Amino acid sequence: MNRKKDKGFETPLFLNVLTCYVMFIPHTTHQVVCINNINFQRKSVIGFVELTIFPTVVNLNRIKLNSKQCRIYRVRVNDLEAPFIYNDPTLEVCHHESKQRNLNYFSSAYTAAVSAVDPDAGHGELVIKVPSELWKQGDEMNVLKVYIEFSLDQPKGGLHFVVPDVEGSMAERGAHVFSFGYQNSTRFWFPCVDSYSELCTWKLEFTVDASMVAVSCGDLVETVYTHDMRKKTFHYVLPIPTAASNISLSVGPFEILVEPYMHEVTHFCLPQLLPLLKHSMSYLHEIFEFYEEILTCRYPYSCFKTVFVDEAYVQVSSYASMSIFSTNLLHSAMIIDQTPLTRQCLAQALAQQFFGCFISRMSWADEWVLKGISGYIYGLYLKKTFGVNQYRHWIKEELDKMVEYELKMGGVLLHPTFGGGKDKDNPTPHLHFSIKHPHTLSWKYYKMFQCKAHLVMRLIENRISMEFMLQVFNKLLSLASTASSQKYQSHMWSQMLVSTHSFLKSISNVSGKDIGPLIKQWVDQSAVVKFFGSFAFNRKRNVLELEIRQDYTSSGTQKYVGPIKVTVQELDGSFNHTLQIEENSLKHDIPCHSKSRRNKKKKIPLMNGEEVDMDLSAMDADSPLLWIRIDPDMSILRKVEFEQADFMWQYQLRYERDVVAQEESILALEKFPTPASRLALTDILEQDQCFYKVRQGACFCLAKIANSMMSTWTGPPAMKSLFTRMFCCKSCPNIVKTNTFISFQSYFLQKTMPVAMAQLRDIQNLCPKDVLNFILDLIKYNDNRKNKFSDNYYRAELIDALTNSLTPAISISNEVRTVDNLNGDVRLILEEITRSLNMEKLLPSYRNTITVSCLRAIRMLQKNGHIPSDPSLFKSYAEYGHFVDVRVAALEAVVDYTRGMHRTSPSEVSRTHPIPYVVHKILSMLGKNPPFTKAAESPLCNEALVDQLWKLMNSGTSHDWRLRCDAVNLYYTLFGLTRPSCLPLPELGLVLNLKEKKAVLNPTIKPEQGPDTTEMTGITMGVHIPGLITMETVSSVSMSSGVAPPPQGLKRKLDSVVGPLGSSSPEPGQVLQEEDTSKKFKIRFNTVEEDEIDMESPHDSQAFIHHHLNILERPSTPGKEPPAVDQAVLSLPVTPLPSSFGKESTSSSKHSGDHHHHHHHHEHKKKKKKKHKHKHKHKHESKDKERDSHAFSNSPASGRSARSPSMSD
Repeated sequence: MNRKKDKGFETPLFLNVLTCYVMFIPHTTHQVVCINNINFQRKSVIGFVELTIFPTVVNLNRIKLNSKQCRIYRVRVNDLEAPFIYNDPTLEVCHHESKQRNLNYFSSAYTAAVSAVDPDAGHGELVIKVPSELWKQGDEMNVLKVYIEFSLDQPKGGLHFVVPDVEGSMAERGAHVFSFGYQNSTRFWFPCVDSYSELCTWKLEFTVDASMVAVSCGDLVETVYTHDMRKKTFHYVLPIPTAASNISLSVGPFEILVEPYMHEVTHFCLPQLLPLLKHSMSYLHEIFEFYEEILTCRYPYSCFKTVFVDEAYVQVSSYASMSIFSTNLLHSAMIIDQTPLTRQCLAQALAQQFFGCFISRMSWADEWVLKGISGYIYGLYLKKTFGVNQYRHWIKEELDKMVEYELKMGGVLLHPTFGGGKDKDNPTPHLHFSIKHPHTLSWKYYKMFQCKAHLVMRLIENRISMEFMLQVFNKLLSLASTASSQKYQSHMWSQMLVSTHSFLKSISNVSGKDIGPLIKQWVDQSAVVKFFGSFAFNRKRNVLELEIRQDYTSSGTQKYVGPIKVTVQELDGSFNHTLQIEENSLKHDIPCHSKSRRNKKKKIPLMNGEEVDMDLSAMDADSPLLWIRIDPDMSILRKVEFEQADFMWQYQLRYERDVVAQEESILALEKFPTPASRLALTDILEQDQCFYKVRQGACFCLAKIANSMMSTWTGPPAMKSLFTRMFCCKSCPNIVKTNTFISFQSYFLQKTMPVAMAQLRDIQNLCPKDVLNFILDLIKYNDNRKNKFSDNYYRAELIDALTNSLTPAISISNEVRTVDNLNGDVRLILEEITRSLNMEKLLPSYRNTITVSCLRAIRMLQKNGHIPSDPSLFKSYAEYGHFVDVRVAALEAVVDYTRGMHRTSPSEVSRTHPIPYVVHKILSMLGKNPPFTKAAESPLCNEALVDQLWKLMNSGTSHDWRLRCDAVNLYYTLFGLTRPSCLPLPELGLVLNLKEKKAVLNPTIKPEQGPDTTEMTGITMGVHIPGLITMETVSSVSMSSGVAPPPQGLKRKLDSVVGPLGSSSPEPGQVLQEEDTSKKFKIRFNTVEEDEIDMESPHDSQAFIHHHLNILERPSTPGKEPPAVDQAVLSLPVTPLPSSFGKESTSSSKHSGDHHHHHHHHEHKKKKKKKHKHKHKHKHESKDKERDSHAFSNSPASGRSARSPSMSD
């Protein structure tokens, strides 16, 4: 859609998109969604919506809504038929752009396409013309009722049908359907204003088979059966103003459980899973109580529903008053490892009910506030339920993850602002995607964005105190709660939307503190801080001379100026010092409180007030310092590399009570392989009161140290005697005791130790024989009969231990690998893996954990050359029908095989898997472990692969934002930003470089970079001389659509009536008018003289430019320069001529090339603006010119729309 104001459309819609859009877009105050048929056999949905729209301007004559995939049959406004246009520029981003396959170009075109239908800026795929009889109603500001009939047939996004291929009725088969999507994706399953800032009340009706249950948002008012009792209709009402993006649906033969402690909470699961559901949900009421208590505010909705579905898009999706979870989160009381994960998912879902569903966001730039608050209160729940150690470990984990990502990718920006100069228009030039919309973001970036948001909330809490922080949240909820109970008043409902400005204002009002500098540093800027620390002790002055350096020149780093906390543990106690990091200061003198003392035996006080005896023989006799920590509270988003002596790290590990400090010292001790380090780590392993994750880390560190100390190591292999003492029989040390996992601490240690031991190596770099035999004995004598818990995770870890023990095979030239000539140890391992894999088929373990470990082990045997590399086993396990974890593990092996052997093309790996989550995993794994990269040569890097990937991201993933961004990431990893090197140079053609105002040859020799040129033509593309273009381009058009362009006249008319390939159903957005007498479809062709509306303006001028090749003296769009926002869109072929519905036409060749004209009402204006004075006015009058326009429509820069025949009533 072009976003310039139409002449007849006198809404001051785009005065200032960022600040004023709430005022000018007509408000939807209420919406009815009625789905009266859901067909599982055909995977189709039929229904209608009715929107009550309150015009905020006089003479509202155009309504823009969001709708993707839906086939629209009719639109009525206040009972009058209304003409409409359906145009979705994101279906195919670059319209048959055959020559330049460059990601820079794609990204700017994709951003423009998403902007063109962005509801926050008042745009949409569906534009409805309000009948002129109703224009006067706008004067009186009466409401408009917009009624739209639609259907969905085999939707690829938005709704996911799960129909198991077994015998029986749909209910018996467990067939179900649920809505899904990343960010605002409701437009995929019904027409709406798909924006988080557009709130309205809802009435939702779903008619389903009598054996099915429909679960949706709001209160279930009634369930009505039809006369024949075969169907029933569920009526839901949601009186709280809610954004369409937070509406969801789930239909299936669900079993229902009402929460015993809270009757307003209901759980739904698939047949036969009720016992698991009961156990998994048994503590949900505690999470409710916790949030209501800390927020001092009741849960905002009158009910809460949890639905567990198969093939879920993500583990947790939150919607107004309901959440959709993956059924894989359910577990029985026997499962240990899954329990905390499921509880965490429930806590996240509930936090998002308060901040995300009930309180929505003003614009995409304010998303960080909601993600930050929900992540922060989830962290508080984690701290209360799982303890401070778990909470601090989680914060450290999240911080490390985010810092690593920012240093690698160059920064995550929480609050992007756009407009106002080149720098502002692309605030993140280091990324290969735009952050202007959630739909253009890489999934990994979005994950890191959420992570950074809650870490920043924690920094704000450090600054203003938790008490004030919770008061701010309470204030936001109270205002929203008051607003939600009001009848429609637009200014009142806006209290339910949070913006960065309103959030900061609340903080300032409640706490009276200025957090401006903190926001400027972490929210308005991307990047993290990188510190390097070292110290010297000055004995004469009894002063610690601390040097803190910063690296702020690398990618993803920034300079930090401000306070930093340093904790120094001395002999007389622990002391905190706050240092001021100035512009140039590096050295800081810290006075010491204790004198060094030898021989005096005295207990040493620790940070937590505890006093302990220490063996001080290892420390430096002249210095009273035991250890030093920089920023122990993680109150800066930073990476710290600190140098101190090995004995200091050892003391820190043994005696510091903070888990973060212990984990830091374990990491540091890897560099100090000494007997003292060995002793410190062994002591930690033996300490029962030490946090289990620290002990797990110590296991792996000990294995690394043992390998470095191979020649001087004395005694049995590391950890073996400890494991024997803790878990084996006293009379027979090689036989493990019967499993009793009553102590979870020792359970996690028992699981981890064998895996770490298997990493030990002897002088020949092989796993020591006694270690391997020990692990095989653990498997052999494992006995779980008397255990009330399942040992499936433990057995899976033992298989992982066998995998870790493998080392590369010593190959003898020309020797063919067979099972007979296998090394004896490897043979034992292979037999064990085969036995476990076969056992799994008879008695599958929970989540098939053992199968997953066996598949990894087999791949490792192949990689190390013990057995021939062959992907066929993995391909069979990757097929649809296996459990999702097994499929992902098998696909990971296939991806790894592709990289190692260069035999399977990545596109083969990512062949259609019907589950969006699995395709997402494939693309992510290929991105993480690519078969080749842009720097390396590879036989797989060829033109066919470039074509397949380009098609995948250009039109093949238009139904799922996440998959499209995954495909872009993969393309970037394989080929970089510019044209792939494996493509041949394009044929000789004249290229216009608008920047330098001259014609050049062959754009590939010097690929155009950056978005600067986008403003003019969307990156200089091959605009060929008319003489050269016609044959080549026409042939490429027919290639693109699979059908050569038909002759214009009758054929087109026939096509539009009969539909593509003879189907008589109308296409999405096609208005078919029935004549009463003959019942034939009539399509009217508007002539140039007919009235008003030109829906898109820049297209004609651009066609003219191409036609005459004299753009050198003109701006890109003759006449008035469009605003900066619009310029980016000009690069977009708004309405493609050969294939408007890119997905359908390119991939399945359903439509003939010209059929799509009928999606548009193109009526000419009588009054031409200056920009319309060119010769193209007479386009309809000459068929030759029509054919010519075909030729030019290929050029990706021709951001023009077909001036197609239109249908009006």
